[in-house]
Amino acid sequence: LVRAQEEEQHIMIKRLYCYSLAVFFIFAKTYLMINLKLTKRVLAPLFLLLIPLFGNIFSNQVNWSLFDFIVMGFLMGLTGLSIHFTMEKVRNKTLRIMPIIFVLIIFLMIWAELAIGVFGSPIAGS
Repeated sequence: LVRAQEEEQHIMIKRLYCYSLAVFFIFAKTYLMINLKLTKRVLAPLFLLLIPLFGNIFSNQVNWSLFDFIVMGFLMGLTGLSIHFTMEKVRNKTLRIMPIIFVLIIFLMIWAELAIGVFGSPIAGS
């Protein structure tokens, strides 16, 4: 009985992921084409979430919950948005590199902390 409930829950999670992707693509196609640069810079990194999604669907080794996808999507979207505003505000190409590197380093530090708890904060992962 417990195994059947787990299997049913796993199927529901797969369906939720597929439905959320479909809604996202419909939303992106109709609404976000207004500012194409912003759309590309913010939403393009979110396509990297397809890698753990397919790993979660087709393998038992990847075990991401819906909350993990939401947090990582928010983090990647915020990183893309920060890079977009840096690219728009800083016109000099040589001065543009440092803030972008800083944003990427902050992203990687937060990601490492959430994943394995490098710094030992309360938000640390397992």
